[in-house]
Amino acid sequence: MTGRRVLLGLDLLAKAALVVLLLVALAHPDLANLKAKGAGLRLVIYPLGALAVPMWWWLQGRRAWAGRRFPWGADLLVTLPWLSDLLGNRLDFFDTVTWWDDVSHFGHWLLLTAGVLAAWAPGRRIGAGALIMVGLGFGATAAVLWELGEYAAFMRFLPTYAYAYPDTLGDLTLGTSGSLVAGLLVAVHRRVRPPVRD
Repeated sequence: MTGRRVLLGLDLLAKAALVVLLLVALAHPDLANLKAKGAGLRLVIYPLGALAVPMWWWLQGRRAWAGRRFPWGADLLVTLPWLSDLLGNRLDFFDTVTWWDDVSHFGHWLLLTAGVLAAWAPGRRIGAGALIMVGLGFGATAAVLWELGEYAAFMRFLPTYAYAYPDTLGDLTLGTSGSLVAGLLVAVHRRVRPPVRD
C-alpha cells in the first residue's frame, strides 16, 4: 500500500468519524457535551472546515493544478482539529481534564496551520522565512476568529465569564505558538525534502 493510499484512507476515516460525531451532536447535544457551547454553530463551521481543502482545490480549477494530485495529507491535517475538538467534547475532556483545553489549542493550530501550508503552494519553492510568516499570519488570524466565535456563541453567557479573559489570552498565545511551530516544521520538511512536481 502506497503512502498516498494510506493518507487517503486515514483522511476518509477522519471525515467519516467527524460526520458521526456531528450527527450525535445534532441528535443529542447533551450526549456530545456541547450544550451551551455553541453546538449549532459547530454543526455549520466544522463540516466547512473539514471541506476547506477540497473546496479550495475545486475553486482553483484544473489549470492551477495541472499535473498535481489532490493533497490528501494536507486535507487530513486540516480535518483532524475539527474531529479532535468534537471527540474531546464527546469524552468530556474539556470539562474534566484541566490541561486538555491548552493542549488542544496548541495542537489544533499546529495541525490546521501545517495543513494549510502544505496545501497552499505545493511544488513551489518558498523561502523558510516567508513560509513561517505566512503560518504565523494565518494561525494568529484563525486563533482570533476562533476566540471571537467562542465569545459570540457561548462564552459571554457562562456564569464563569469573569474568568474568561485570561483563558482567551492563553488560548490565543497557544494557538499562535502552535502556528509558529507548524511553520517551522513545514519549512524544515521542505528543506529536507524539496517540493517536486508530481
